[in-house]
Amino acid sequence: MMKKNFVEELKWRGMLQDIMPGTEDLLNKEMVTGYIGFDPTSDSLGIGNMVQIMTLLHFQQSGHKPMALVGGATGMVGDPSGKSAERNLLDEETLNHNIVCQKKQLEKFLDFNCGDNSAEIVNNYDWFKGFSFLEFIRDVGKHISVNYMMAKDSVKNRLENGMSFTEFSYQLVQGYDFYYLWKNRGIKLQMGGSDQWGNIVTGTELIRRKGSGEAFAITTPLIKKADGTKFGKTEGGNVWLDRNKTSPYKFYQFWLNASDDDVKNYIRIFTLFTKEEIEQLEADHIAAPHLRSLQKIVAKDITIRVHSEDDYNKAVAASEIFFGKGTIEDLKIVSSMAEFHDIMSDVPTFEVGKSDLLNKINIVELLAEKTKVFSSKNEVKKLIQGGGLSINMSKISDTEMLIDETYLLPNDYILIRKGKKEYIKLNVLS
Repeated sequence: MMKKNFVEELKWRGMLQDIMPGTEDLLNKEMVTGYIGFDPTSDSLGIGNMVQIMTLLHFQQSGHKPMALVGGATGMVGDPSGKSAERNLLDEETLNHNIVCQKKQLEKFLDFNCGDNSAEIVNNYDWFKGFSFLEFIRDVGKHISVNYMMAKDSVKNRLENGMSFTEFSYQLVQGYDFYYLWKNRGIKLQMGGSDQWGNIVTGTELIRRKGSGEAFAITTPLIKKADGTKFGKTEGGNVWLDRNKTSPYKFYQFWLNASDDDVKNYIRIFTLFTKEEIEQLEADHIAAPHLRSLQKIVAKDITIRVHSEDDYNKAVAASEIFFGKGTIEDLKIVSSMAEFHDIMSDVPTFEVGKSDLLNKINIVELLAEKTKVFSSKNEVKKLIQGGGLSINMSKISDTEMLIDETYLLPNDYILIRKGKKEYIKLNVLS
């Protein structure tokens, strides 16, 4: 298989912001080891990190060797880039836990067993833990002037409100990472988001001044949504790769609900479809935008890669249910999902004893008298006669219908739908 041109790949996908002169020539000449740093302040990566994960993936598919640096040391300092205030610093135990969790996620995307360009993960705490403060300011700090550090946007943007020496020194710490990996691991390229440009070139400068060497840099643009809101966040907060923080259903819904403007960027940045495939998919979408085919394709591709095909199928089934298009089979698929019950947490819930179903009970009596789901028998009857009541996704047409235990779904509940989208959950207690 012909290897991709990494820089050209980033360009047509809209993933190239800054590139240091000579970088493309280097990449076309030899297999290069390049790295990206990841912030271990959480035990999960978020979809904002997916940009850099995809950058490393394209880098590897272009025949180069990707390295992910998890910042066990820098996580103790705090990167001021793009921040308006200093963040809380984490203890070593918490950072180590976060690093282990993030490693597992990165291993899902990158190939760690493919020969010379197998991916690797390193932790900068390994080379900083024995580095004393006096050694650092003597061996590193003397090579970078305060004027040089003050000129960086990550510092200038914070001067008005003030920043601690801890955060001010961050670019030196990150710069030393690059120097250490250049000297000890032969790394010639650092990549990252455009807000990291200043920190990255501090590393190239340190390599030039301290090591009389040469290194290179590439950054990707920061994603901005068409409506001006921050990418990777919803009203409920961050969208995480960890299913315990963001369920596969909610993860799928995030991509499915993307605007037409945003999804054109997402399919380039977050999928591995070729340029020709994407152009055809976009043409299909333009021909029938009401079908939202592009959103469905992106949501499917990313949900399967981050979670699994089974999770994707369950998310689709759950979506069909909530939009009134599902079947009893869809309901059976998702009814035992823990996350489905989280989704149902805002649905009005009523209770009935299982003993009331043993001898069968009339649907009208169940909903109007036993559970008080509806205020009167007449209300239930009118709803049934008008075709507006469904039990477990099946429309009810008979006011004399009897309900028994056979209607119980896994976890002992019955799902009632009033009209097209108003749901009521009936918990059946033993």
